[in-house]
Amino acid sequence: MIGSRVCDMRVLAVCGSLQAKSGNLALLMTAAASMPPGVELVLFDGLRELPHFNPDIEATGVSESVTQWRLALTASDAVLIASPEYGFSLPGVLKNGIDSVIGSGELEEKVVAITAAVAGPERGRRGLQALRDTLSALRATIVGGEPITKGPGLETQVAALVQALVEATASSRDHSRVDGASPAP
Repeated sequence: MIGSRVCDMRVLAVCGSLQAKSGNLALLMTAAASMPPGVELVLFDGLRELPHFNPDIEATGVSESVTQWRLALTASDAVLIASPEYGFSLPGVLKNGIDSVIGSGELEEKVVAITAAVAGPERGRRGLQALRDTLSALRATIVGGEPITKGPGLETQVAALVQALVEATASSRDHSRVDGASPAP
């Protein structure tokens, strides 16, 4: 957990890179510093522990790492994903994590902000499009979707993405209440 504020909203931060000094992890740390009062950012660092998704294995029981992933998603009001582009797509570890919750529904209709920390503005777009396409299988509400160039202006862009995520999540909660559904915890 990052921060120690009173929590009115919880955002789960997910880094699509497994590198210890990932620019995308640094972007998520910048996002943590940009969270408004009452919004808690929780970093999930367990993608590396997830087994390869296999429906046959799921039928015999879910691993502890998958259970922890699902619980972290369930406990969050929204998700912030910062992910590199690998081979014009999203990293396999991130795709595997998403695949492991498609059937169980923890990401279903969740508000998800997506971005990529990149060296130049032309980078990362195909990976983000692949991520957007994958999340569409879950009817996620996508916020952002543009890469953020490392360097001057990164903090401002991250703060704007955080603001858009918080507003979209609050709006989603309001719509849930109007539609008669229970508000998120």
